[in-house]
Amino acid sequence: MRRRTFFGSAFAGLAATAYSARAPKAKAGGIPQRTFGKTGVKVTVIGQAGGRFPLISFEEAKAITLRAYDLGINYFDTSVDYWNGRSEEVYGDVLPPFRKHIFLTTKANERTRAGAEAELETSLKRLRTDYVDLWQMHALNEKEEVDQIFGPGGAIEAFEAAKKAGNCRFIGFTGHHDPHVHLAMLHAYDKFDSVLMPLNIADAHYLSFQNLTLPVAVERGMGIQGMKNFGNAKLLQRFSTQECLSYVLSLPVSCTAIGCTTIGQLEDDVRIAQQFKPLSPDEMENLRKRAQRIAGPHLEDWKRDIESRAGRCPSPDEVHG
Repeated sequence: MRRRTFFGSAFAGLAATAYSARAPKAKAGGIPQRTFGKTGVKVTVIGQAGGRFPLISFEEAKAITLRAYDLGINYFDTSVDYWNGRSEEVYGDVLPPFRKHIFLTTKANERTRAGAEAELETSLKRLRTDYVDLWQMHALNEKEEVDQIFGPGGAIEAFEAAKKAGNCRFIGFTGHHDPHVHLAMLHAYDKFDSVLMPLNIADAHYLSFQNLTLPVAVERGMGIQGMKNFGNAKLLQRFSTQECLSYVLSLPVSCTAIGCTTIGQLEDDVRIAQQFKPLSPDEMENLRKRAQRIAGPHLEDWKRDIESRAGRCPSPDEVHG
């Protein structure tokens, strides 16, 4: 099950065809569900994310979305900026008939009230709905953004107003650059319903969200969403899909977002989720030890690079191994 090289649209279509010709189709149902923090809502432990839809065609993205729903996935993640809005349009074309049966999330990039409100209006039109289940402040990278969000006319005003008006049921934030920025967000505000963070086998060794952000989110009873399960496919050079996904699902998360670009990848992940058994502490530690040699900003290149600034250069084995 070593896959997830992300092709362009033509190759992604060929890969999906080749996979379906040799593998049995996953059966619907049986995906474990967990309660999304204090919200009381049940979500499937894996959810379909729309961030990689630019790698395939619009029709392929629609087919994956529909297949995800048919297989029993009820969590669907997107953002106002994914694929210049077309990711939301994919969901808007597929999901409205099932709206009451799914947990629909999107995100805003603007840090001011006016900007965020405009983005939500756009998102709702594209998604063809009058509310989202979860609206999130997207991709918090720097502490200066935290100051802007909670300053006069900041985005938090838009989020609180949207929740009060019923345009979103819950609010949260996301980020993958620096767990200390997550901690700044949590220090500034204690009413977030959720957080989305990168979690994977290698994370614990470098600017770790698992070690820094996750315990605080657990203590607060937040809905915790994982991402970057496969390290943008780079972890699959040393670990199987099952190892990667089982590791994340063995953490205290509500769910984790998977960015499938073929039906085969989707069904692969669904089968793993259906058969999931939590890893023991020793199994988790053994996986982390195997990742230690390759961990760092050269692997998790979405994180802040504090090693280069400190003058440390990765060895050739770390880069190419």
